[in-house]
Amino acid sequence: MLDIREVRKDPAGVAEALALRGFDFDVTAFEALDARRKTADVTAQSLQAERKSASKKIGQLISQGKSVDEAKAEVDVTLQEIAARLEDAEQEARAVQGEIETLMLAVPNIPDAAVPPGTDEADNKILAHWGDIPQFNFEAKDHVDLGLGLQGLDSELAGKITGSRFTVLSGAVARLHRALIQFMLDLHTLERDCREVNVPYIVNADSLKGTGQLPKFAEDLFKLEGDHGYYLIPTAEVPVTNIARDRIFEDDELGADGVRYACHSPCFRSEAGSYGRDTRGMIRQHQFEKVELVFLVRPTQSDDALEALTGQAEEVLRRLHLPYRKVILCGGDLGFGARKTYDLEVWLPGQGKYREISSCSNYGDYQARRMQARWRNPDTGKPELLHTLNGSALAVGRTLVAVLENYQREDGSVAVPEALQGYMGGQTEIRVA
Repeated sequence: MLDIREVRKDPAGVAEALALRGFDFDVTAFEALDARRKTADVTAQSLQAERKSASKKIGQLISQGKSVDEAKAEVDVTLQEIAARLEDAEQEARAVQGEIETLMLAVPNIPDAAVPPGTDEADNKILAHWGDIPQFNFEAKDHVDLGLGLQGLDSELAGKITGSRFTVLSGAVARLHRALIQFMLDLHTLERDCREVNVPYIVNADSLKGTGQLPKFAEDLFKLEGDHGYYLIPTAEVPVTNIARDRIFEDDELGADGVRYACHSPCFRSEAGSYGRDTRGMIRQHQFEKVELVFLVRPTQSDDALEALTGQAEEVLRRLHLPYRKVILCGGDLGFGARKTYDLEVWLPGQGKYREISSCSNYGDYQARRMQARWRNPDTGKPELLHTLNGSALAVGRTLVAVLENYQREDGSVAVPEALQGYMGGQTEIRVA
């Protein structure tokens, strides 16, 4: 959520900044609501002063010799009238404040100055390429055909068990999927000192509101039936970031570089807006797994933290020797709560193009304000908002897709990347026995 004080100072400037991402901030509607709030607040304060004055008059009448009952009787009508008007004014103030909050919850974050202009992914700016695209002397297969040939990937069986956009993995392919998870977690926790956490896969509405999925993206979520108001998590970002909700970190708790978490979890998404897209295979699923990084840092560390987080995601790809490119998202493609995002796109020979495998974002204090996630600044002794960042490092299913397609052989077998062989019991290839 944006700082309402900053919005009040310059609503037109906020509207101009949000226009970079194609969002139309209604300045007139905001100013009209804020004027109503001011009027209600001023009225309530005036009536509170009148009530205090009337109460003071009772004391004066008593000091002049009147009994308590006589004094109250003389002032009672005035107090009753003030109380009724005050209740109306306070109710109006609460109602308007609720409308302002609803409005602001639907307003996205202001893009960073480094974010390029543009309307969609075609306008994203490529920053770097890494690795050589494999050159095959045969026609490359996609992961679906490879997985079927290896008897390790079955969407038809998953469709019978559940429905579309699910996959059953088995045998060595399932083992490779598990090896990727362990490899990623070990890299981030043992080598990069992230704190591993295991979190609930079911969250409440407050958690989703804190990270920005609610109320705007309700249709993308799986809500559980019953009276609990629970949801399946769309990403580990939600429960892990909410570790900091309604909390004040002391400066020494943040350490030198902030608090850094790594978490493996399943993710559940309805894919409500992706009808007809990527229906084949594992690119766009209702259920998939990720290793997620979440950083909580001091505001001054925010920019460097995004580079570090993205670098860890890149390191996974480099150790697996998967060719990829790094792009910075333009304003029109930027996620709702992010102020700056790098996407990593891995080369998929079966599709003959790069596809997103990681999205690494800096949210500034946007999520922290919604969650009241704070740290105590030792220079002032006062609590201040943290900056939050998160990114996939990596999306496990898409990494599996990339390994299968980039390491395929003409006979349908797949070489196991050297970095994963230790997690596969020394296995160097996958083929049908």
